[in-house]
Parts: sequence; structure tokens; C-alpha cells
Amino acid sequence: MCGIAGIIGNRRVNSDAVEHMNLLQEHRGPDDSGVWKSTEGNIVFGHQRLSIIDTSSAGHQPMEIDSHVITFNGEIYNYLEIGAELKAAGVELETSSDTEVLLKAYQTWGDEALGKLNGMFAFAIYDANQHRLFCARDRFGEKPFLFHSSDECFAFASEYKALLALNNIDSAYDQDRILRFLYHPTRGLDDDIQTVFNDIKQLPPGHSLTLDCNSLDYQIQRYWDIEPDNNFTTMSEQDAQIHFRELFEDAIKLRMRSDVPLGSCLSGGLDSSSIVCIARELRGNDEAYDVFTGRFPNSEADEWPWAEKIISLTQVTSHITEPSVDNFQSELADFMWHNELPVGSSSQYAQWCVFRLAKEAGITVLLDGQGGDELLGGYEQYFEKYLASLVTNTSSERDKIEERYPLGLLTRSQTAKSQLPHGLRHFLAGLTGRGSDFSFGLTKSHATKLFANLPPPPRGASTFHPLAGALYQEMLYTHLPVLMRYGDRNSMAHSREVRLPFCDHRLAEFTFSLPPEYLMGGAETKRLLRGAMKGILPEPVRTRWNKQGFLPPQADWFKKSLGDHVREIITSSTFEQSGIWRKNWWLSALNRFHAGETHLASMLWRPVIEEAWRTHFLDRINSAKKIAIFEGTT
Repeated sequence: MCGIAGIIGNRRVNSDAVEHMNLLQEHRGPDDSGVWKSTEGNIVFGHQRLSIIDTSSAGHQPMEIDSHVITFNGEIYNYLEIGAELKAAGVELETSSDTEVLLKAYQTWGDEALGKLNGMFAFAIYDANQHRLFCARDRFGEKPFLFHSSDECFAFASEYKALLALNNIDSAYDQDRILRFLYHPTRGLDDDIQTVFNDIKQLPPGHSLTLDCNSLDYQIQRYWDIEPDNNFTTMSEQDAQIHFRELFEDAIKLRMRSDVPLGSCLSGGLDSSSIVCIARELRGNDEAYDVFTGRFPNSEADEWPWAEKIISLTQVTSHITEPSVDNFQSELADFMWHNELPVGSSSQYAQWCVFRLAKEAGITVLLDGQGGDELLGGYEQYFEKYLASLVTNTSSERDKIEERYPLGLLTRSQTAKSQLPHGLRHFLAGLTGRGSDFSFGLTKSHATKLFANLPPPPRGASTFHPLAGALYQEMLYTHLPVLMRYGDRNSMAHSREVRLPFCDHRLAEFTFSLPPEYLMGGAETKRLLRGAMKGILPEPVRTRWNKQGFLPPQADWFKKSLGDHVREIITSSTFEQSGIWRKNWWLSALNRFHAGETHLASMLWRPVIEEAWRTHFLDRINSAKKIAIFEGTT
């Protein structure tokens, strides 16, 4: 896991610029650093290394082999299998690193090498013979690849701050996209090639980019998509559960390859508990295994009783952190600097604390359960799409869902309310100070823009039944990409590597081919995983039906010092004069919160995090001295 950077210019590039990009990303890889420059001087690569596989100097990057140079962030989990295939083809390997395997796989098979990779990655390879740059990002977008393109240069990096430090990249951003994210935290920031910064784009998950280093023209190609396999549609449910378990175990086994200490995040939920139980089984009871849990004592959000069942069963070494509002406020500046964009809730700070705890314990690599909900149907709101996918027995299934998940399906009143014209609801909210929709706190013009220029639904979603189509969209375009950004920034802030077994493409290709009943039948979220884990998970955990997010008690935080902070924001002159916010509605919302409407805590988070982002990221970026991209310029 590392930080990558590079500049390809139409004249000699200033090496100090890439050195500075490295420095800004040092937290991503504090173990080693490197800069490579082409003979002509117009191409410079940078790298910050977090040593995981082959920790010797043989894994130093940028790595140059036979007119090819690579800077690579991530891990190729099946590098041993690919290495064996390369050796069988007569290719010699001189190191034990997955970086060399990746580069020589590209030299051997070209762009087609991507199809052989099981991993998380973002990399750039320069081919000096063809004067061509080849870049790629992993299938699910676990690792970031941000870039800027102009007539003068093509620059790329792992983080925004590294690009925004360059003198020809402006920090101007799209305010409407920020507000769209605050309204619906899966839209606006991670669901498009264009990022919130006007001068910066991102390579989408499952895509590659080819750059002509002479003309600086580039093309983006999709190299992977989830496609249903008809061979699985007739598989019995029992056989499907067995096959899923085999794939899942292998996904975990591959992700346990590490030359440095490895452990797991453990929330107490179904996903992380499944990973810990299988990882312990694979490692054996004789070897130590560390798990890291965030606790919220005396809160309904505390999942410790469930995590404790897993710890007791597996006899792992437990480490606990207790995120607090005081610590959050004291660390807000660092938290926002590393996250780079607004975050959806205080759960991202809790995640930050878990990764810091792992650093303090000396565990560099962590397995985590991210992706299980989007892959397997882990949220109640998916039941609407599940029912739409059924051909028969919809009434029977609806009754079961309503009994187990009373809030899982929309009521008639909710449906009717949502069908009222937004303009009317916005007007009434401003008149009465009521409502709990974020858009009610915006001026009319900004509220209207929330629903304009939304990316079209992905075409691939129509390939599947409605449930799988919804999961496809959330896994590749909306919900999971946002969570990937959080996980990458929070882990890298503490120089930790996070690996996600549920984001193994073999699991997706299998799961998305199954009938909807196998995923959410019988009013069971993640039915496939529950069946596969029978006999492995403790029954109380396996059959725990309520879904609980990893979220600190935000309402309690706003009853304390965070409430005073949000009042300062709302009553500030800049808040009212921005032309964005309806000050009176927000004051009403804050007063209603203190009067007992605690559900408004999630709404009050939005102005807090937006102000924190502008103060602790944008202002810091804009006050820093820019560095020249080219030699001889200022």
C-alpha cells in the first residue's frame, strides 16, 4: 500500500514537484521513497512505499525493468500464482515482490494482464519503447487514481492534495456537487469521472487509461464488468451456499498473504465476524491474531456484546478504542486534511480511530468487511427491489418482511409524501421551520440544483433482475465507492493497509448470477452469507436480523460540545451571507433537536462537516505555496 505520483510534460519536468507530491503523501508509505526521471526529462514518477510484500530494498519503487517503469499502489493477492505462470512461460523473477510480478505480467501479456489480477491497485507503467503510459485501477476502486490533463501535462496522484500543490492546477470546485453529497452521501463526489475539483478527474473502477506521451492525448477503456453467468442460475440454494463459502474462504486466504503483521477489524456485525472466524480457522489457534473494535459504551450503538461472542469463540487478541466527541473536535483538522472531502457521518471518525489503534498495536495489514452489504443485500431498503424481482409468492414474502423489518418497505403515507412537488415541500418547510430533509435548509436555487445533472443510471444495471441491478449500482457507482474513499483515506492516514475479502471479483460474478430468493428470500438480509456461515458463526450472530451501522452516538455528541459548535456555524455571518443556507430553518432544526427530535442529529452533521472541510482542507490548500511543474518556471 503506497502513494503514487507522476507528471508527463511537453518539456522538462521539475523533479522537485514530484518530490513535493511524495512528501504530501508520505503518510501513505513512510517506509521508503523514490523518484525516477526519464532521459529526456519530461517524465517523472514518484512513490512512497508502505512495505508489505518483500520488505527488502528489492521492492523499491519506482521500479525500472527493460525500458518499462512502474509506480504501483496496492497489492496483487495472487502474485504467487501469476509468478508461477510467468516462470512457466520462461520469465525470470529476481525479487519476491508483487510489483515485479505486475510489471513483468504487463511486459508479457500487455493490457490483457489485468484480467489475471486479483487485487486492489492503482498503477502507472511507462513504456519507453512506445512512449506510452498505461494506467489502471482495480475492479471495485479500492485504490484511488486521480489525474489532471492539459495541453502541457498529464499529472496523477493518489490524493487530491498532491495534485492541488502544483502551480497549474486550481482548487476551484463545484459547490452544487458538495451540496448534492450532503443531501445524499452517495452522490456528487465519487460517482463520475469528473471530481468535485474542476481541474481533477478520476479513473473509474474497473477501467484503464492509455496516454500517448508525445501528444498527451489519452483514452479510457473499461476492462471489467460484472456479467451474469447462466451456469449458476440453476444451482440449488444449498450448492450455492457451499460454493460461496469456498470462494469466500479463498478470498480471505489470498488476502492473508503478508510479510508484516496482519489482523482484522471487528465490529460485531455479520460481515466482519465472518471474516474473523474464517481467518482464525485458516491461521490456526497456535498463532496470534489481533482484532480491533470501536466501542460506544452506554449507547445503543455499542456492538461490543456481539463482538465479544466472536472474540470468546476464536480466542483472538482484542484491542478496543472508544471514540469521543472531545477527541473528534481536537483531531478535526487532521481528520479533514487526510479525508480531503466531506464525510457522511461520525462513523468515519470512528473508523479513523480503529486504524490508529492498529498502528499503536503494530499491526500493519487489516482485513475488513466493507462491501458485504452491497454484494449480498445487507440493507432493509433493498427489500423493495427484491419484491420487484419475484415472479410469484410476493404477498407471502411481503408479509414476512413486514413482520421482521417493519421499516423495510415504504408505507402508503411515505409514498404519497414523496410524490408531493419538491418546490411545495420546500416552501412549506421554510414557512413552518419543520421537516427533516437537508434540501429544506438550502435556498430555493440551490435546492433545485440538487436534482439537476445527475449521472444517468449505469447501463449494466439493466442486465440483472431488479435486486441485482440495485446492488450493481450501489457496488460500482454510488454507495460502495464512497465507502472505499473513506477506508482508503482513514487507513492511509495511519499508514495501515486494509484488505476487503468481499471485494473479490469472483464473489461478485457468482453472486450476481443467482436468483433473488438466494440473496434475500424469507425476509433474510444476506441470506447467502448466513447459509454459508452455518456452523462457523455463533448462531446468535448468524441469525441476528437487525442491521446496525458502525456509528457513534451522534445525538449525544450534539447534546454536548458539538451542539455549541453547530450553533456557532449557523449564527456566523459567513453562513447567512453565503447565499446557500436558510439560517432560520437551521436554527429551528437545532432548537427542535434540543426539544427532543434527536433524529435531526444526522442533519446537523451536514453544516458541521462542510465548514470543517472548507476550513481544514480548502483553506490549508489555498494558503500553501504552489510548486512549479516545469524546470525554469515559477
